[in-house]
Amino acid sequence: MARCSLLLLMLPWLVTAGRAAAPGCKIRITSKGLELVKQEGLRFVEQELEHISIPDLHGKEGQFHYNISGVKVTDLQLALSNLHFQPPQHLAFNINNASISLRFRRQILYWFFYDIGSINASAEGVNIRTLLKLSMDNAGRLKISNMSCNASIARMQTGFTGTLRKVYEFLSTFITTGIRFLVNRQICPALHYAGLVQLNSLLDTVSVRSPVDEHISIDYSLLSNPVVSPDTLDLDFKGMFYYQWNETLVNQAVAPVIKETERMVYVAFSEYFFNSAMDAYYRAGVLSKEIAGEEVPKDLEVLLRASFLGSIIMLSPAVVDAPLKLVLQVLAPPLWTIKPSGTSVSVVAVLNISLVPVDHPAIQLSSMTMDAKLSAKMSLRGKALQVQLDLRRFRIYSKQSALESLALFPLQTPLKTLLQLMIMPILNERTKKGVPIPLPEGMDFTKEVVTSHMGFITVGADLHFSKGLREVIEKYQPARPSRLPGPETAPPGSNSSLLSSFNNTEPQASLS
Repeated sequence: MARCSLLLLMLPWLVTAGRAAAPGCKIRITSKGLELVKQEGLRFVEQELEHISIPDLHGKEGQFHYNISGVKVTDLQLALSNLHFQPPQHLAFNINNASISLRFRRQILYWFFYDIGSINASAEGVNIRTLLKLSMDNAGRLKISNMSCNASIARMQTGFTGTLRKVYEFLSTFITTGIRFLVNRQICPALHYAGLVQLNSLLDTVSVRSPVDEHISIDYSLLSNPVVSPDTLDLDFKGMFYYQWNETLVNQAVAPVIKETERMVYVAFSEYFFNSAMDAYYRAGVLSKEIAGEEVPKDLEVLLRASFLGSIIMLSPAVVDAPLKLVLQVLAPPLWTIKPSGTSVSVVAVLNISLVPVDHPAIQLSSMTMDAKLSAKMSLRGKALQVQLDLRRFRIYSKQSALESLALFPLQTPLKTLLQLMIMPILNERTKKGVPIPLPEGMDFTKEVVTSHMGFITVGADLHFSKGLREVIEKYQPARPSRLPGPETAPPGSNSSLLSSFNNTEPQASLS
């Protein structure tokens, strides 16, 4: 019996501990969005391959001594390419039947004949297969944690010029094989560096924890590894605002669900996302406003003095002309409710009305409770979520007695006007700045459409590159090493060393 009682007591904790944390923000990238990323990524890959560093080739064949140097890529044709999702958490990037044009300098010695010149070559049937694994790192940031690469060149053609062209054309097969080997060996190291270093530096531009304004910050750490299907990539973010670093607000809201795939990207926000913002602002102590002296509208001031004239005379007739002060203080974090019909925000506050005579303590005339409901309209601009608030319902009452609440009724309309003219513009000026959405720098949303659901909203949009990948990566990437890590190239000297290297080719650079 004691064991059963203990189990019953622990059951709620076990259920909570076994349930995965629900995301406050969820992002889905679809195949249409991936197609746009592919177009920008292909330009980036072309730029990377155009700058691959190919080592010199030295050796001899019988009485022929040769030196191939200054190998440069002059043209790339990567027309047939494909970028697609590959479950469970990979992106596959393939290039088929591409061509690479090269130009390099030759020096050839045959007995006492010496010849120099240039060689134009082309690598045909270039096939590249890369697989990028997407993961969540220890900081909760999206990373490319691993990358596999396989490259092959089907054919290599060369064109010789110079006085001894006919004499050493029989060497073309040997030299072509060597150049083909060297080019092939440089493709995957260049792409490894581009993926694991350069693209990860782009992902580093997404802030996991960043300030929203001078009061609060937001946590966009991933809750789990990305989930990849054949058509989508889903990312679950914590999506919590906070006032201090060690704060955690339990998420009891409905987890957002994205079913659509028509647009390039979808972003979903649950009620928790917005309520955590209200909780953070409340903890920061900024959900209050003081209106005093000349700030009080004249019409409202006259009405307030007339309404509380009896109280003023009873309390202190000598200060009847003292300035008025209104202090509006939110009593609890405002509560957001999202339904298919729209989004509303419930606010309960207290309004204290006082006289503040010079050099004397303030004299409180009234303390009333204000109950308001605001409508919220969300929109996406660039990559910032903006909110427009509008006061829909408002009432005031006294907790002291129903009679006092009845006496406050004439003040309801003037005070509602005060909120609309003085408080709402301040709130909307703050929400107009927006909250950043976790996208890399240089990528923005366009053509957004907001849809409300029960407990969350979704924003469907298209993607737009305001900056090229190269521009952003060069801004943030670490210094490029003078030599990319990769397989050792053949040492200069003899053709036996080179042929030995041919026989030890690693899988990622095949001579098929």
